[in-house]
Amino acid sequence: MSDELDTPAEGVHPDGVGLSGTANKGFPSTQGLTGGNQPVEYSNVEGEGAGEVDPAHAPVVRDERRGMFGAREGQDTSGYGGLRTSVAFPGAAQRPYGGWYDEIVDRLADATGGDLLERVVVHADELTLHVRREDLPVVMRALRDRPDLRFEMCMSVSGVHFPQDEGAELHVVYHLLSITHGGRRLRVEVTAPDADPHIPSVVATYPAADWHERETWDMFGVVFDGHPALTRILMPDDWAGHPQRKDYPLGGIPVEYKGGTVPPPDERRSYS
Repeated sequence: MSDELDTPAEGVHPDGVGLSGTANKGFPSTQGLTGGNQPVEYSNVEGEGAGEVDPAHAPVVRDERRGMFGAREGQDTSGYGGLRTSVAFPGAAQRPYGGWYDEIVDRLADATGGDLLERVVVHADELTLHVRREDLPVVMRALRDRPDLRFEMCMSVSGVHFPQDEGAELHVVYHLLSITHGGRRLRVEVTAPDADPHIPSVVATYPAADWHERETWDMFGVVFDGHPALTRILMPDDWAGHPQRKDYPLGGIPVEYKGGTVPPPDERRSYS
């Protein structure tokens, strides 16, 4: 054997609890690698500061799933009823946000005369601005009209229902696009409680949001104050409730198929 094989290069791996003997010393040095390029051992070291997260930037936990498939109250037939998984969303990002994101936040603050953002989230290379509902009209108008922002298109409006997010059960997300600035995209997110499901309409600023807000009202029950005609768009006018809320009953009607009758979903199987 050559001298190189007899004395392999030392791999640079961290030392810590549970790591002894895990580093293959024949591997190349990992010194200088950062972020996702680092070996997994770097994230497993128990040392000073390990596991500590700044509360201001910690993930936002909105719910907890129990059981392998999230079933509750004895309905889990998988044998994994003891499993619990937190439903967490990315927390507030820290400066610098990266790319053009810092410019957007700074220009928006300048256009509105102050910081109207509850928090800024950067996740998966996407920017989300969380705004108080009362500030939504001012923020949206600034994003559309300011020349160095110019998000002139509202591509869609999405509703989300988080029953466990006390005081902010209803979320509405606006997806904006700037053609002027080369196809930049961002999201603006606002919340409202179940007890007061009102959010200002943005139709006066983005007319294309008209039918999207109607659908969000139809499916989730969010009332868009100032909308020109907030009526149902998918369900019949006399329909009771809002079908995409997570507390909406599964329901259904029997379906006849090839001589047989299929019962509605909530009657097909009992897990008792």
